[in-house]
Amino acid sequence: MTEFASTEAASTETARALLLHCLDEAIAAAHPARCLVPHLPAPGQGRLIILGAGKAGGSMAAVASRFYREEHGVDPNRIVGLAVARHGYGEEAPMIRMVEAGHPVPDQAGIDATIDALKIAADAGPEDDVLVLLSGGGSANWIAPAGDLTLIEKQSITKALLRSGAPINEINCVRKHLSRIKGGRLALMARNARSILTLAISDVPHDDPAVIASGPTVPDPTTLADARAICERRGIPLPETAKALLNDPANETPKAGDAAFARSEYRIIARPIDALEAAAVAARAAGYEPVMLGPDVEGEAREVAAEHARMAHEMAAAGRKVAIISGGELTVTIKGEGHGGPNQEYALALAIALDGAAGILGIAADTDGTDGGRGEATDPAGGLVDPTTLARARTAGLDPAAMLADNDSTKFFATIGDLVQPGPTRTNVNDCRIILVG
Repeated sequence: MTEFASTEAASTETARALLLHCLDEAIAAAHPARCLVPHLPAPGQGRLIILGAGKAGGSMAAVASRFYREEHGVDPNRIVGLAVARHGYGEEAPMIRMVEAGHPVPDQAGIDATIDALKIAADAGPEDDVLVLLSGGGSANWIAPAGDLTLIEKQSITKALLRSGAPINEINCVRKHLSRIKGGRLALMARNARSILTLAISDVPHDDPAVIASGPTVPDPTTLADARAICERRGIPLPETAKALLNDPANETPKAGDAAFARSEYRIIARPIDALEAAAVAARAAGYEPVMLGPDVEGEAREVAAEHARMAHEMAAAGRKVAIISGGELTVTIKGEGHGGPNQEYALALAIALDGAAGILGIAADTDGTDGGRGEATDPAGGLVDPTTLARARTAGLDPAAMLADNDSTKFFATIGDLVQPGPTRTNVNDCRIILVG
Protein backbone atom coordinates (compact mmCIF):
# COMPACT_ATOMS: atom_id res chain seq x y z
CA MET A 1 0.00 0.00 0.00
CA THR A 2 2.82 2.37 0.88
CA GLU A 3 4.60 1.61 -2.40
CA PHE A 4 1.35 2.19 -4.33
CA ALA A 5 0.75 5.51 -2.55
CA SER A 6 4.29 6.61 -3.28
CA THR A 7 3.91 5.75 -6.97
CA GLU A 8 0.57 7.56 -7.14
CA ALA A 9 2.05 10.66 -5.49
CA ALA A 10 4.95 10.68 -7.96
CA SER A 11 2.52 10.36 -10.86
CA THR A 12 0.50 13.27 -9.52
CA GLU A 13 3.59 15.46 -9.20
CA THR A 14 4.59 14.62 -12.78
CA ALA A 15 1.13 15.56 -14.03
CA ARG A 16 1.14 18.80 -12.02
CA ALA A 17 4.47 19.75 -13.58
CA LEU A 18 3.08 18.98 -17.03
CA LEU A 19 0.08 21.26 -16.45
CA LEU A 20 2.39 24.14 -15.52
CA HIS A 21 4.60 23.40 -18.53
CA CYS A 22 1.61 23.43 -20.88
CA LEU A 23 0.55 26.81 -19.44
CA ASP A 24 4.06 28.20 -19.92
CA GLU A 25 4.04 27.07 -23.55
CA ALA A 26 0.65 28.69 -24.11
CA ILE A 27 1.86 32.02 -22.72
CA ALA A 28 5.11 31.97 -24.67
CA ALA A 29 3.27 31.41 -27.95
CA ALA A 30 1.45 34.72 -27.55
CA HIS A 31 4.28 36.88 -26.25
CA PRO A 32 5.20 39.88 -28.45
CA ALA A 33 8.81 38.70 -28.57
CA ARG A 34 7.59 35.83 -30.73
CA CYS A 35 4.64 37.26 -32.64
CA LEU A 36 5.13 41.02 -33.17
CA VAL A 37 8.29 41.57 -35.26
CA PRO A 38 7.05 39.87 -38.48
CA HIS A 39 4.22 42.41 -38.62
CA LEU A 40 6.11 45.63 -37.83
CA PRO A 41 6.27 47.91 -40.90
CA ALA A 42 9.43 49.52 -42.18
CA PRO A 43 9.55 53.21 -41.26
CA GLY A 44 8.30 55.70 -43.84
CA GLN A 45 9.67 59.13 -44.70
CA GLY A 46 7.73 61.07 -42.08
CA ARG A 47 7.33 60.55 -38.37
CA LEU A 48 6.38 57.21 -36.89
CA ILE A 49 3.81 57.66 -34.13
CA ILE A 50 3.62 54.60 -31.85
CA LEU A 51 0.69 54.35 -29.45
CA GLY A 52 0.21 51.25 -27.30
CA ALA A 53 -2.19 50.08 -24.63
CA GLY A 54 -3.00 46.98 -22.63
CA LYS A 55 -1.32 44.28 -20.60
CA ALA A 56 1.08 43.68 -23.47
CA GLY A 57 1.48 47.41 -24.05
CA GLY A 58 4.88 47.49 -22.36
CA SER A 59 6.30 44.39 -24.02
CA MET A 60 4.96 45.37 -27.46
CA ALA A 61 6.51 48.81 -27.07
CA ALA A 62 9.84 47.28 -26.02
CA VAL A 63 9.89 44.93 -29.03
CA ALA A 64 9.00 47.79 -31.39
CA SER A 65 11.66 50.02 -29.85
CA ARG A 66 14.37 47.39 -30.39
CA PHE A 67 13.14 46.75 -33.94
CA TYR A 68 13.33 50.38 -35.04
CA ARG A 69 16.60 51.10 -33.22
CA GLU A 70 18.49 47.93 -34.06
CA GLU A 71 17.01 46.83 -37.38
CA HIS A 72 16.47 50.25 -38.98
CA GLY A 73 18.58 52.71 -36.97
CA VAL A 74 15.71 55.17 -36.89
CA ASP A 75 16.56 58.64 -35.63
CA PRO A 76 14.80 59.03 -32.25
CA ASN A 77 13.59 62.45 -33.42
CA ARG A 78 11.43 60.71 -36.03
CA ILE A 79 9.54 58.64 -33.47
CA VAL A 80 6.82 59.84 -31.12
CA GLY A 81 5.78 57.07 -28.77
CA LEU A 82 3.51 56.54 -25.77
CA ALA A 83 2.41 53.19 -24.34
CA VAL A 84 0.18 52.46 -21.36
CA ALA A 85 0.20 49.15 -19.53
CA ARG A 86 -1.26 47.79 -16.32
CA HIS A 87 0.66 48.59 -13.12
CA GLY A 88 3.56 46.16 -12.94
CA TYR A 89 3.45 45.40 -16.67
CA GLY A 90 5.61 48.23 -17.96
CA GLU A 91 8.89 47.56 -19.76
CA GLU A 92 11.77 49.79 -20.80
CA ALA A 93 11.27 50.94 -24.38
CA PRO A 94 13.66 53.71 -25.53
CA MET A 95 11.98 56.27 -27.80
CA ILE A 96 8.58 55.29 -26.38
CA ARG A 97 7.27 56.85 -23.17
CA MET A 98 6.01 54.13 -20.83
CA VAL A 99 3.14 54.71 -18.39
CA GLU A 100 1.63 52.23 -15.93
CA ALA A 101 -2.06 52.63 -15.09
CA GLY A 102 -4.97 50.94 -13.33
CA HIS A 103 -6.68 47.71 -14.38
CA PRO A 104 -9.45 46.54 -14.34
CA VAL A 105 -10.60 49.73 -12.64
CA PRO A 106 -9.10 52.80 -14.36
CA ASP A 107 -7.13 55.50 -12.54
CA GLN A 108 -5.83 59.04 -13.04
CA ALA A 109 -2.56 57.83 -14.56
CA GLY A 110 -4.59 56.20 -17.32
CA ILE A 111 -6.58 59.37 -17.93
CA ASP A 112 -3.49 61.57 -18.14
CA ALA A 113 -1.73 59.18 -20.54
CA THR A 114 -4.83 58.78 -22.70
CA ILE A 115 -5.27 62.52 -23.05
CA ASP A 116 -1.64 62.74 -24.18
CA ALA A 117 -2.18 59.88 -26.65
CA LEU A 118 -5.18 61.66 -28.15
CA LYS A 119 -3.16 64.85 -28.54
CA ILE A 120 -0.35 62.95 -30.25
CA ALA A 121 -2.84 61.27 -32.62
CA ALA A 122 -4.50 64.57 -33.45
CA ASP A 123 -1.09 66.03 -34.31
CA ALA A 124 -0.43 63.38 -36.98
CA GLY A 125 0.12 64.93 -40.41
CA PRO A 126 -0.15 63.62 -43.98
CA GLU A 127 3.48 62.36 -43.93
CA ASP A 128 3.15 60.58 -40.59
CA ASP A 129 2.36 56.92 -40.00
CA VAL A 130 0.49 55.86 -36.85
CA LEU A 131 1.26 52.43 -35.39
CA VAL A 132 -1.20 51.29 -32.73
CA LEU A 133 -0.17 48.35 -30.54
CA LEU A 134 -3.18 46.86 -28.75
CA SER A 135 -3.82 44.06 -26.31
CA GLY A 136 -6.37 43.04 -23.72
CA GLY A 137 -6.53 45.47 -20.85
CA GLY A 138 -6.45 48.42 -23.22
CA SER A 139 -10.05 49.28 -22.33
CA ALA A 140 -9.02 50.10 -18.77
CA ASN A 141 -5.62 51.59 -19.62
CA TRP A 142 -6.91 53.97 -22.30
CA ILE A 143 -9.45 55.91 -20.30
CA ALA A 144 -10.84 59.28 -21.41
CA PRO A 145 -14.35 59.84 -20.03
CA ALA A 146 -16.62 61.70 -22.42
CA GLY A 147 -18.73 64.74 -21.61
CA ASP A 148 -18.85 65.64 -17.92
CA LEU A 149 -18.32 62.06 -16.70
CA THR A 150 -15.77 61.98 -13.88
CA LEU A 151 -13.13 59.37 -13.08
CA ILE A 152 -14.97 58.37 -9.92
CA GLU A 153 -18.19 57.88 -11.88
CA LYS A 154 -16.39 55.86 -14.57
CA GLN A 155 -14.77 53.69 -11.89
CA SER A 156 -18.15 53.06 -10.28
CA ILE A 157 -19.73 52.03 -13.60
CA THR A 158 -16.78 49.74 -14.39
CA LYS A 159 -17.02 48.03 -10.99
CA ALA A 160 -20.77 47.51 -11.40
CA LEU A 161 -20.32 46.00 -14.85
CA LEU A 162 -17.60 43.65 -13.60
CA ARG A 163 -19.76 42.48 -10.69
CA SER A 164 -22.84 42.00 -12.87
CA GLY A 165 -21.52 38.95 -14.72
CA ALA A 166 -21.76 40.74 -18.07
CA PRO A 167 -19.54 39.28 -20.84
CA ILE A 168 -16.71 41.39 -22.19
CA ASN A 169 -18.54 42.45 -25.36
CA GLU A 170 -21.33 43.99 -23.25
CA ILE A 171 -18.88 45.68 -20.89
CA ASN A 172 -16.97 47.17 -23.80
CA CYS A 173 -20.14 48.32 -25.54
CA VAL A 174 -20.95 50.52 -22.55
CA ARG A 175 -17.33 51.66 -22.23
CA LYS A 176 -17.23 52.74 -25.87
CA HIS A 177 -20.20 55.03 -25.49
CA LEU A 178 -18.76 56.75 -22.44
CA SER A 179 -15.31 57.39 -23.94
CA ARG A 180 -13.37 59.79 -26.15
CA ILE A 181 -10.92 57.15 -27.43
CA LYS A 182 -12.80 53.84 -27.67
CA GLY A 183 -15.13 52.66 -30.41
CA GLY A 184 -13.16 54.05 -33.35
CA ARG A 185 -12.61 57.49 -31.84
CA LEU A 186 -8.80 57.19 -31.85
CA ALA A 187 -8.94 56.72 -35.62
CA LEU A 188 -11.05 59.88 -35.82
CA MET A 189 -8.35 61.80 -33.96
CA ALA A 190 -5.60 60.44 -36.26
CA ARG A 191 -7.57 60.86 -39.49
CA ASN A 192 -5.01 63.25 -41.01
CA ALA A 193 -2.20 60.66 -40.84
CA ARG A 194 -0.81 59.01 -43.98
CA SER A 195 -1.73 55.62 -42.51
CA ILE A 196 -2.99 53.92 -39.36
CA LEU A 197 -1.84 50.35 -38.73
CA THR A 198 -3.17 48.50 -35.69
CA LEU A 199 -1.41 45.32 -34.52
CA ALA A 200 -3.44 43.54 -31.87
CA ILE A 201 -3.12 40.61 -29.51
CA SER A 202 -6.64 39.26 -29.08
CA ASP A 203 -8.05 38.37 -25.68
CA VAL A 204 -11.72 38.12 -26.61
CA PRO A 205 -13.99 35.33 -27.84
CA HIS A 206 -14.21 35.23 -31.66
CA ASP A 207 -11.30 37.73 -31.97
CA ASP A 208 -13.59 40.66 -32.74
CA PRO A 209 -11.51 43.82 -33.42
CA ALA A 210 -14.42 45.95 -32.21
CA VAL A 211 -14.17 44.29 -28.79
CA ILE A 212 -10.38 44.01 -28.34
CA ALA A 213 -9.44 46.99 -26.12
CA SER A 214 -12.87 48.39 -27.06
CA GLY A 215 -11.89 48.87 -30.72
CA PRO A 216 -10.29 52.35 -30.70
CA THR A 217 -9.30 52.21 -34.38
CA VAL A 218 -12.16 50.28 -36.00
CA PRO A 219 -15.82 51.06 -36.79
CA ASP A 220 -18.16 50.34 -33.90
CA PRO A 221 -21.13 48.08 -34.72
CA THR A 222 -22.79 48.74 -31.35
CA THR A 223 -25.05 51.68 -30.62
CA LEU A 224 -26.13 53.99 -27.85
CA ALA A 225 -29.36 51.99 -27.67
CA ASP A 226 -27.33 48.79 -27.14
CA ALA A 227 -25.42 50.39 -24.27
CA ARG A 228 -28.62 51.64 -22.62
CA ALA A 229 -30.22 48.20 -22.91
CA ILE A 230 -27.19 46.50 -21.33
CA CYS A 231 -27.20 48.87 -18.37
CA GLU A 232 -30.92 48.34 -17.86
CA ARG A 233 -30.74 44.55 -18.19
CA ARG A 234 -27.74 44.26 -15.87
CA GLY A 235 -29.08 46.74 -13.33
CA ILE A 236 -26.12 49.11 -13.69
CA PRO A 237 -26.71 52.34 -11.72
CA LEU A 238 -25.82 55.34 -13.88
CA PRO A 239 -25.10 58.92 -12.80
CA GLU A 240 -26.85 61.71 -14.69
CA THR A 241 -23.65 62.47 -16.62
CA ALA A 242 -23.60 58.93 -18.03
CA LYS A 243 -27.33 58.98 -18.81
CA ALA A 244 -26.85 62.22 -20.73
CA LEU A 245 -24.09 60.64 -22.85
CA LEU A 246 -26.10 57.50 -23.59
CA ASN A 247 -29.11 59.59 -24.63
CA ASP A 248 -27.22 62.04 -26.85
CA PRO A 249 -27.34 61.09 -30.58
CA ALA A 250 -24.29 63.29 -31.15
CA ASN A 251 -22.31 60.95 -28.90
CA GLU A 252 -22.75 57.94 -31.21
CA THR A 253 -19.55 56.12 -32.17
CA PRO A 254 -18.24 56.21 -35.78
CA LYS A 255 -19.54 53.46 -38.04
CA ALA A 256 -18.31 51.59 -41.13
CA GLY A 257 -17.89 53.92 -44.07
CA ASP A 258 -16.57 56.80 -42.01
CA ALA A 259 -13.67 58.51 -43.80
CA ALA A 260 -11.52 58.10 -40.68
CA PHE A 261 -11.07 54.41 -41.53
CA ALA A 262 -10.15 54.89 -45.21
CA ARG A 263 -6.39 54.57 -44.58
CA SER A 264 -6.64 52.29 -41.54
CA GLU A 265 -5.47 48.65 -41.48
CA TYR A 266 -5.98 46.14 -38.65
CA ARG A 267 -4.11 42.88 -38.05
CA ILE A 268 -4.43 40.39 -35.22
CA ILE A 269 -0.96 38.99 -34.55
CA ALA A 270 -1.78 36.51 -31.75
CA ARG A 271 -5.03 34.78 -30.89
CA PRO A 272 -6.25 32.66 -28.00
CA ILE A 273 -6.23 29.59 -30.27
CA ASP A 274 -2.47 30.05 -30.80
CA ALA A 275 -1.89 29.64 -27.08
CA LEU A 276 -4.20 26.65 -26.79
CA GLU A 277 -2.53 24.91 -29.72
CA ALA A 278 0.86 25.39 -28.08
CA ALA A 279 -0.51 23.78 -24.91
CA ALA A 280 -1.88 20.93 -27.03
CA VAL A 281 1.54 20.31 -28.60
CA ALA A 282 3.11 20.05 -25.13
CA ALA A 283 0.38 17.69 -23.92
CA ARG A 284 0.68 15.48 -27.00
CA ALA A 285 4.45 15.25 -26.52
CA ALA A 286 3.77 13.88 -23.04
CA GLY A 287 1.48 11.19 -24.39
CA TYR A 288 -1.94 12.81 -23.99
CA GLU A 289 -4.51 13.04 -26.76
CA PRO A 290 -5.61 16.71 -26.97
CA VAL A 291 -9.36 17.27 -26.89
CA MET A 292 -9.80 20.86 -28.03
CA LEU A 293 -12.96 22.62 -26.86
CA GLY A 294 -11.90 25.84 -28.56
CA PRO A 295 -10.91 29.38 -27.61
CA ASP A 296 -14.40 30.87 -27.31
CA VAL A 297 -15.95 29.12 -24.31
CA GLU A 298 -18.19 31.47 -22.36
CA GLY A 299 -20.54 31.16 -19.41
CA GLU A 300 -20.61 31.14 -15.61
CA ALA A 301 -17.31 29.72 -14.37
CA ARG A 302 -18.85 27.21 -11.96
CA GLU A 303 -21.32 25.92 -14.55
CA VAL A 304 -18.65 25.45 -17.20
CA ALA A 305 -16.46 23.67 -14.64
CA ALA A 306 -19.26 21.22 -13.82
CA GLU A 307 -19.71 20.41 -17.50
CA HIS A 308 -15.98 19.92 -18.03
CA ALA A 309 -15.81 17.66 -14.96
CA ARG A 310 -18.61 15.54 -16.44
CA MET A 311 -16.61 15.18 -19.65
CA ALA A 312 -13.50 14.22 -17.70
CA HIS A 313 -15.38 11.55 -15.74
CA GLU A 314 -16.73 10.08 -18.98
CA MET A 315 -13.31 9.96 -20.62
CA ALA A 316 -11.74 8.42 -17.53
CA ALA A 317 -14.45 5.74 -17.48
CA ALA A 318 -13.66 5.01 -21.13
CA GLY A 319 -9.99 4.54 -20.27
CA ARG A 320 -8.81 7.45 -22.42
CA LYS A 321 -5.63 9.42 -21.75
CA VAL A 322 -6.56 12.93 -22.83
CA ALA A 323 -5.90 16.61 -22.25
CA ILE A 324 -9.15 18.60 -22.37
CA ILE A 325 -8.13 22.11 -23.46
CA SER A 326 -10.29 25.22 -23.57
CA GLY A 327 -10.04 28.99 -23.67
CA GLY A 328 -12.47 31.87 -23.76
CA GLU A 329 -13.55 34.23 -21.03
CA LEU A 330 -15.75 32.95 -18.25
CA THR A 331 -17.77 35.18 -15.97
CA VAL A 332 -18.62 35.24 -12.28
CA THR A 333 -21.79 36.77 -10.92
CA ILE A 334 -20.53 37.93 -7.55
CA LYS A 335 -22.89 37.24 -4.67
CA GLY A 336 -20.42 36.54 -1.86
CA GLU A 337 -17.87 38.58 0.04
CA GLY A 338 -14.74 36.63 -0.87
CA HIS A 339 -12.01 37.28 -3.41
CA GLY A 340 -11.12 35.43 -6.57
CA GLY A 341 -11.56 35.46 -10.31
CA PRO A 342 -13.15 33.40 -13.08
CA ASN A 343 -10.25 30.95 -13.35
CA GLN A 344 -9.94 30.38 -9.63
CA GLU A 345 -13.71 29.97 -9.31
CA TYR A 346 -13.66 27.50 -12.22
CA ALA A 347 -10.85 25.54 -10.56
CA LEU A 348 -12.67 25.40 -7.21
CA ALA A 349 -15.90 24.29 -8.86
CA LEU A 350 -13.93 21.74 -10.89
CA ALA A 351 -12.37 20.29 -7.73
CA ILE A 352 -15.81 19.93 -6.14
CA ALA A 353 -17.29 18.30 -9.24
CA LEU A 354 -14.36 15.89 -9.67
CA ASP A 355 -14.60 14.97 -5.98
CA GLY A 356 -11.09 13.56 -5.76
CA ALA A 357 -11.39 11.28 -8.80
CA ALA A 358 -8.15 9.38 -9.32
CA GLY A 359 -6.01 10.28 -12.30
CA ILE A 360 -7.70 13.60 -13.12
CA LEU A 361 -5.95 16.94 -12.64
CA GLY A 362 -6.69 20.42 -13.94
CA ILE A 363 -5.36 23.94 -14.21
CA ALA A 364 -7.16 27.17 -15.06
CA ALA A 365 -5.29 30.44 -15.45
CA ASP A 366 -5.44 33.74 -17.25
CA THR A 367 -2.55 34.06 -19.68
CA ASP A 368 -1.97 37.66 -18.58
CA GLY A 369 -0.78 36.44 -15.17
CA THR A 370 -3.66 37.77 -13.07
CA ASP A 371 -7.21 36.54 -12.59
CA GLY A 372 -9.67 39.05 -11.20
CA GLY A 373 -8.10 40.13 -7.95
CA ARG A 374 -7.63 43.62 -6.60
CA GLY A 375 -5.76 45.16 -9.50
CA GLU A 376 -2.26 44.29 -8.25
CA ALA A 377 0.44 42.81 -10.48
CA THR A 378 0.98 40.17 -7.79
CA ASP A 379 -2.60 38.86 -7.99
CA PRO A 380 -2.81 35.12 -8.81
CA ALA A 381 -3.58 33.91 -12.32
CA GLY A 382 -5.65 30.88 -11.36
CA GLY A 383 -5.67 27.57 -9.52
CA LEU A 384 -4.44 23.98 -9.86
CA VAL A 385 -6.51 20.92 -8.93
CA ASP A 386 -5.43 17.32 -8.29
CA PRO A 387 -7.06 14.28 -6.65
CA THR A 388 -5.91 15.43 -3.19
CA THR A 389 -7.30 18.97 -3.41
CA LEU A 390 -10.50 18.49 -1.41
CA ALA A 391 -8.88 16.26 1.20
CA ARG A 392 -6.07 18.76 1.81
CA ALA A 393 -8.57 21.59 2.00
CA ARG A 394 -10.72 19.83 4.59
CA THR A 395 -7.64 18.94 6.63
CA ALA A 396 -6.89 22.68 6.65
CA GLY A 397 -10.39 23.37 8.00
CA LEU A 398 -11.86 24.66 4.74
CA ASP A 399 -15.39 24.05 3.47
CA PRO A 400 -15.06 23.99 -0.35
CA ALA A 401 -18.78 24.38 -1.09
CA ALA A 402 -19.18 27.26 1.36
CA MET A 403 -16.14 29.04 -0.11
CA LEU A 404 -17.50 28.64 -3.62
CA ALA A 405 -20.81 30.12 -2.50
CA ASP A 406 -18.89 33.07 -1.02
CA ASN A 407 -16.80 33.55 -4.19
CA ASP A 408 -13.72 33.00 -2.01
CA SER A 409 -11.56 30.93 -4.34
CA THR A 410 -8.34 32.89 -3.74
CA LYS A 411 -8.31 32.03 -0.04
CA PHE A 412 -9.12 28.40 -0.84
CA PHE A 413 -6.16 27.88 -3.16
CA ALA A 414 -3.81 30.09 -1.15
CA THR A 415 -4.45 28.00 1.96
CA ILE A 416 -3.56 24.71 0.27
CA GLY A 417 -0.69 26.21 -1.76
CA ASP A 418 -2.22 25.73 -5.19
CA LEU A 419 -2.57 29.25 -6.54
CA VAL A 420 -1.04 29.63 -9.99
CA GLN A 421 1.19 32.71 -9.83
CA PRO A 422 3.41 33.24 -12.89
CA GLY A 423 3.59 37.00 -12.26
CA PRO A 424 3.09 39.56 -15.04
CA THR A 425 3.39 37.67 -18.33
CA ARG A 426 3.16 40.87 -20.42
CA THR A 427 0.78 39.31 -22.90
CA ASN A 428 -2.91 38.45 -22.82
CA VAL A 429 -4.82 35.93 -24.91
CA ASN A 430 -7.46 35.13 -22.33
CA ASP A 431 -7.93 31.99 -20.28
CA CYS A 432 -6.16 28.67 -20.65
CA ARG A 433 -7.76 25.63 -19.02
CA ILE A 434 -6.34 22.12 -19.21
CA ILE A 435 -7.69 18.92 -17.64
CA LEU A 436 -5.46 15.83 -17.76
CA VAL A 437 -7.28 12.51 -17.66
CA GLY A 438 -5.48 9.19 -17.21
